[in-house]
Amino acid sequence: MEILFLLLLLAALLFLGVPVALSLFLSATALLLAMDIPLVVAMQRMAAGINVFTLMAIPLFILAGELMTQAGIARRMVTFADNLVGRAPGGLGQVTIVSSMLFGAVSGSALASASAMGSALGPEMRKRGYDADYAVNVSTTASITGLLIPPSHNMILYATAAGAGISIGDLFVGGIVPGVLTGITLMVVAAIVATRRGYPRGSFPGFRAVLRSGAAAFPGILTALVILVGILAGIFTPTESAATACAYTLLVGLFLYRDLDLARLKLAFLNSARTTVMVMFIIAAASLFGWVLAVLQAPAQLADLLAPAMQSPALTLLTIALMLLVLGTFMDMAPLILITTPIFLPIATSVGMDPVQFGMMLMLALGIGLLTPPVGSVLFVGCAAQNIRMGEALRTIWPFYLALFVALMLITFVPELTLWLPRQLG
Repeated sequence: MEILFLLLLLAALLFLGVPVALSLFLSATALLLAMDIPLVVAMQRMAAGINVFTLMAIPLFILAGELMTQAGIARRMVTFADNLVGRAPGGLGQVTIVSSMLFGAVSGSALASASAMGSALGPEMRKRGYDADYAVNVSTTASITGLLIPPSHNMILYATAAGAGISIGDLFVGGIVPGVLTGITLMVVAAIVATRRGYPRGSFPGFRAVLRSGAAAFPGILTALVILVGILAGIFTPTESAATACAYTLLVGLFLYRDLDLARLKLAFLNSARTTVMVMFIIAAASLFGWVLAVLQAPAQLADLLAPAMQSPALTLLTIALMLLVLGTFMDMAPLILITTPIFLPIATSVGMDPVQFGMMLMLALGIGLLTPPVGSVLFVGCAAQNIRMGEALRTIWPFYLALFVALMLITFVPELTLWLPRQLG
């Protein structure tokens, strides 16, 4: 009864439009009061939830992503992608997907990618005859690849929620193949839809233009390589790698690209501070909510509920994936990572799934939730960036949903897609 009361109260608060973090906090504290547990426990659990050294990397990665946006890195990546794949069916749609993959690799943020790519390529796509719904569908779904391709601060959240024993370096490397696979499935669907609608192709500017634009974009792309190689080589920790990314981006933006000025720096710091406050409050509230679920033994009760399905590992994993998809439609990604990881990870590992593989399944399943109403924050941002209604985009987005679902099933049931590269790198 206590679990039912907790979940119903949370659902009611979310339905009334109360922010996610506040809904988690209010529902958890209401149950503590009903159970005669002192409220000081709530403060202690919230403080303990954010008093984790690894979480220091998150505000630094957020700042690095904002600096990259203001430094003009996204614009140079778009130019490189246009020269590279603009001739393919769907032209600018393919450019948007490749650009999102590149930008996700240096920012790690689906929201930032959807906003940047929508603002940069949306007007150009309309100018060349592409429909607005296609532009939104491509840019928003492609932004999800940034959750898988390293560095991703959501993977740091997952490693924290999973407890000791999961290497962030393994998660970063393990996300490369699934992220690229997801991008390829979206490119196939984008080409099919573009061909059926008769959209124009671009022209190939020549290898010299490709090399020139690649050289211009390379300093920005190098950020992800510096982070990844530094962590794998043991040169610095994830937190130190995030600080290195900030310093490197500052140098590139100030002295190489020379697009960063005081106004852009101020905007980057303000945006990152605002985002960091929201993320940390969500982490604190989700930690309290997760602790209350643990006290109520919700993970054990859910395991008992899934016991019939656990006779078949494939059915168990499919059930978990579908539950994550449903949950992702009602709540943002960060609190869900912290709440669902302690519940579902033990069940997944009990049927033979590696924790790194589960992390990739979790990232993509909850990432799809960012594209689906009623929350759908990435879809909302993408529609706002290109000034169309969400309903207009939803009417034609289903082929892209199908592509993401196919990628999710492959990641869930083909372990080598995630685990092969970490094993090769030792």
